[in-house]
Amino acid sequence: MSDEGHTGRNEISRRDFIKVTTGIVGGVIGLAVGVPAIAYLLDPAFKSGAKEAWIPIGKFADMQIGQPYAFSFTRVQVNGWERTSTSHGGFVIRKSDNPTDTVIFNSRCTHLGCTVNWKADAQAFICPCHDGKFGINGKVLGGPPPRPLDQFTDFRVTQDGVLEIYYKES
Repeated sequence: MSDEGHTGRNEISRRDFIKVTTGIVGGVIGLAVGVPAIAYLLDPAFKSGAKEAWIPIGKFADMQIGQPYAFSFTRVQVNGWERTSTSHGGFVIRKSDNPTDTVIFNSRCTHLGCTVNWKADAQAFICPCHDGKFGINGKVLGGPPPRPLDQFTDFRVTQDGVLEIYYKES
């Protein structure tokens, strides 16, 4: 038996070598581009926005004793690719020069969540939706609200004299 055309080694043809090399190089390039692209597309789905934070609402010295001081702030919530903006507000009532002698009410009516406004002539917070009425102490004076105004109970005055509330997403 003669093995004239076969040298006994496993040789690969030039065409097969080019195919294998092209496949390997293409795979490496595909991974180099594909993995970061997939990570970029999936990243927002795994991130969640901060659900709590200290929110500055104004200089404590600018808030007059016995007079409701209105404030508002906006929170941006990111949920995957969706970005939602919500506005919040309230009223600070200083009872004395002592920062701990302060009450901070949420401005949402406890009936259906409409925003209440301070009416100085009535000395009350009035809800424009269903005529809910709250006293300067937050207690219900009339209308359909089932309970007093909600309060921000965690607050502090910074060294710069800024009143901050601790806001927690519910």
